Amino acid sequence: QVQLVESGGGSVQAGGSLRLSCAGSGLISSRYCLGWFRQAPGKEREGVAAIATVGGTTYYADSAKGRFTISRDIAKSTVHLQMNSLKPEDTAMYYCVAAFRNSGYCPLSEPYYNYWGQGTQVTVSS
Repeated sequence: QVQLVESGGGSVQAGGSLRLSCAGSGLISSRYCLGWFRQAPGKEREGVAAIATVGGTTYYADSAKGRFTISRDIAKSTVHLQMNSLKPEDTAMYYCVAAFRNSGYCPLSEPYYNYWGQGTQVTVSS
């Protein structure tokens, strides 16, 4: 059984930084995609970033490029999201996601991911 547990959310002022972490268990395959989605109140859930465990290819939403960095520790089955230059519009619940994939292609598409964490709240004040 796959479980994803997020940590690292919190409140920060605009321009600040946060580092989200996600610890995975039950990820018995070495080939999968790990990523982050977010959902702000009244808005649809959107993909933020993803990374392939094989090859380490990364994928970012336009809103995250240049400010967020996704990384993974395969041995520990963890994924991190370093968020810099945070803006009030980054305020959302952030979800860790995973999907077993051999291809190394990790699109930021919600149906692609069948494992989801409970979420961690990020609040950015102006």
